[in-house]
Amino acid sequence: MAVPSNSGIEIKHLKTLCALAEQGSLAGAALTLNLTQSALSHQLKELETRLNLELYLRKSRPLVLTAAGSQLLGLARQVLPALAQTERQLHALHSGDAGRLHLALDCHSCIQWLLPLLPDFRRQWPGVDLEVESVPGFDALAALLGGQLDLLLTSDVQARGDLHFEPLFAFDLTLVMAPDHPFCHQHHIVPEDLKREVLLVYPVERARMDIFSRFLQPAGVEPARCKPVDNTSVMLQMAAAGLGVAALPRWASEEFVRQGMLCSRPLGNGIRRHMYGAVRSADREQTCLQSLLERIRSKMGNG
Repeated sequence: MAVPSNSGIEIKHLKTLCALAEQGSLAGAALTLNLTQSALSHQLKELETRLNLELYLRKSRPLVLTAAGSQLLGLARQVLPALAQTERQLHALHSGDAGRLHLALDCHSCIQWLLPLLPDFRRQWPGVDLEVESVPGFDALAALLGGQLDLLLTSDVQARGDLHFEPLFAFDLTLVMAPDHPFCHQHHIVPEDLKREVLLVYPVERARMDIFSRFLQPAGVEPARCKPVDNTSVMLQMAAAGLGVAALPRWASEEFVRQGMLCSRPLGNGIRRHMYGAVRSADREQTCLQSLLERIRSKMGNG
């Protein structure tokens, strides 16, 4: 049967055909659909007029569908289950019970506090496919807008309407060095102090490093040498061994400092940054996403 393109077949019509086939009568179908028999008859007549086809044999007991009605019934049995499944999936996405959460970290040392949060999160949201990209080698904001990412943890905010930057916590950047370094006797570090130092840095452009953009460059100071290190743990151990100094968020070094393997000092009067969760504006209320962001806030507090 070729259904006219302007047939106006609606979901309610497909449900009606299924009810007719299951109940075998107009009265039974009307009861199933919570309609009066008159309303159901009118609905069927209206559809037959649109299609210019009869859908069932009048006065048949039990009710018999015509060839046209049988073909529509076949369509209904394909479409309605698929529609119901899609509705369940959409509800699960909205509630956070299922879906994908692909996140990236625009921060080398963030993995240190993020990973311990994930086992409890995965237990709470077992239906969510969680992926973590540590310091992606691609344009993370473009990937976020393109749907390849769902969340970016970053301290860099860009004002744009299609992205929402959710405030998470504040953190301080400090300089860490070996416990026998002369800087340990100072109250704080000034830019000129680094003129004679090997500065351990992550292998990223200087514009993305606060130690340069917010401390050294405004003072016109250049360290004696920069040593790229792509791993936070290695960087901490190198600093502890006296092979250089490093500017890191307080959380990255606090355990080494607590054990006496490193000491830390503020940079100038202090460099405070804020961590944000960047998400697509349309997805900012997604339940599982908000659950993870709340876990981060609770874990990291204001430090």
